[in-house]
Amino acid sequence: MVNGKPIRAVYPGTFDPITNGHIDIIKRAKVFIDDLIIAVGHNPEKQALFSSEDRVTMMREMIQDMDGVDVISYEGLTAEFVLSVGAKIIVRGIRDNIDLHFELQQANINLAIGGVDTIFLMTSDLYALTSSTYIKQIVELGCKDLDRLSRLVPPPVALRLIEKFGK
Repeated sequence: MVNGKPIRAVYPGTFDPITNGHIDIIKRAKVFIDDLIIAVGHNPEKQALFSSEDRVTMMREMIQDMDGVDVISYEGLTAEFVLSVGAKIIVRGIRDNIDLHFELQQANINLAIGGVDTIFLMTSDLYALTSSTYIKQIVELGCKDLDRLSRLVPPPVALRLIEKFGK
């Protein structure tokens, strides 16, 4: 809380699929954010594996035991969505210098058009090489082992990936 007001922030992403790295960022952000909204977005530049509804449902399953965390789907400008839910902060995870370069550009745009600040959290070493794109490729190319996939994504998500790509 700041001046008696809860700190509200938005963690936007496509989350297609949700990774253990995403969950790690959520847990770590909750240490200093009172009210965190996970914004499941539609990115027209990406071909989604799971529908928006499926991604929201999966994320809700993953955060069901976390107080002060909600999940909402959205379309359009992230800065406008952030302001529409009464927040002024975006949370982003950074894996490497390529992420940082891209996210700095996005942060500057969001600040310029909406007055929205961005907080960057470095991804834990354990998840630094984890990306939704790579995970989809791994499963598509034949990895259907639940234990191995669960190192990258939560087990319920791993099961859905295996179902999606067939056994």
